Amino acid sequence: MEHESALFGGPGEQIGIGVICPFDMALDRELWRWMPDGVSLYFTRTGFIDAPVDVDMCRDLNNHTEIAAAVRSISAVRPSAYAYACASGSFVYGISGAVELSNCMLGAGAQRAVTTSEALLRALDSLGISCISVATPYTNALTGLLCDFLAQSGRSVVAQCGLGRDHDIWTIPYSVTADLIRGADHPDADAIFVSCTNLWTYDVLGALEAELGKPVLSANQVTAWATLVDAGVLTPGFAQPHTLPAADQSLFTRAA
Repeated sequence: MEHESALFGGPGEQIGIGVICPFDMALDRELWRWMPDGVSLYFTRTGFIDAPVDVDMCRDLNNHTEIAAAVRSISAVRPSAYAYACASGSFVYGISGAVELSNCMLGAGAQRAVTTSEALLRALDSLGISCISVATPYTNALTGLLCDFLAQSGRSVVAQCGLGRDHDIWTIPYSVTADLIRGADHPDADAIFVSCTNLWTYDVLGALEAELGKPVLSANQVTAWATLVDAGVLTPGFAQPHTLPAADQSLFTRAA
């Protein structure tokens, strides 16, 4: 009976994070890989849009009515924090647009809310990054809006590199992403940001950081970090130790 009590004592308390993502998000598993034991992700998606991944579609993704409804739908399981896990859908209207989105989530009942683009700025602030390169799978116009967003935040974008893709971004292999990051590097860049929550990055970040000698941040990485901070799992500051498994320690412990 003692053994059975230990075995069937229950799964333990879970900290929930609500994740609102675009209809074509294919990387739920990547976001899960950033999560330590004891954290559960509750996903919901926006409505289908039959269009290429371009500026117009990303503006359509910035839909406050849908995002508020998504927050309310997840609220039944009482997440500790919420994220709008979409880079382009949150930077497409600049910093004010990203803030309006997170305020929309708060207005719909979220206790704490962040968009991917806001999470990026929080990470850059924590690391003291002022000059950055960007690597994206996007069209030129969409990459340009990301650069504008970063410029609005007071950062200098010293280089950019894009793939020009407007569909099936989740199918891009790691080898292409690694070359994209290398192509975006610049001697004056303090860090490289790899945009798009639908682009696989988890397994390449550490190797590219070691190769290039600077932080390489990804959209899913900063989203995961910011929501874990908001949920009280991590202490604020991208350079702080964390409670993730030992194999993942380098992904959040950075030299300030």
